[in-house]
Amino acid sequence: MPDLLEVATEPNRRALLRLLAEGERTVTELSGHFPVSRSAISQHLLLLSEVGLVTARKDGRNRYYRLDGAGMVRLREQFEAFWTTELDLLVADAGRPGQQPPQGNSDDIQ
Repeated sequence: MPDLLEVATEPNRRALLRLLAEGERTVTELSGHFPVSRSAISQHLLLLSEVGLVTARKDGRNRYYRLDGAGMVRLREQFEAFWTTELDLLVADAGRPGQQPPQGNSDDIQ
């Protein structure tokens, strides 16, 4: 199975998730927001579905996509765990003796 964070962070898929946060939509409705083909959007949606971030239902000839609440909870948990781990590593690196401070002008930091 593809990595959940990796799938969700691709720019087109992030944009799809944002659009689906507004409510259920068809591939045709979604593809109108992108400069790529409807087929490409379908492939992105398929991958989002494979990792459990979206679900689809068929009604006649249309397939309607929406966010999967449980999948979005898992994404948030993974992101928070990743972010916490990365911050812990930065703190550990900063506390090591002999570490050089980052190069650059202190005025750049806000």
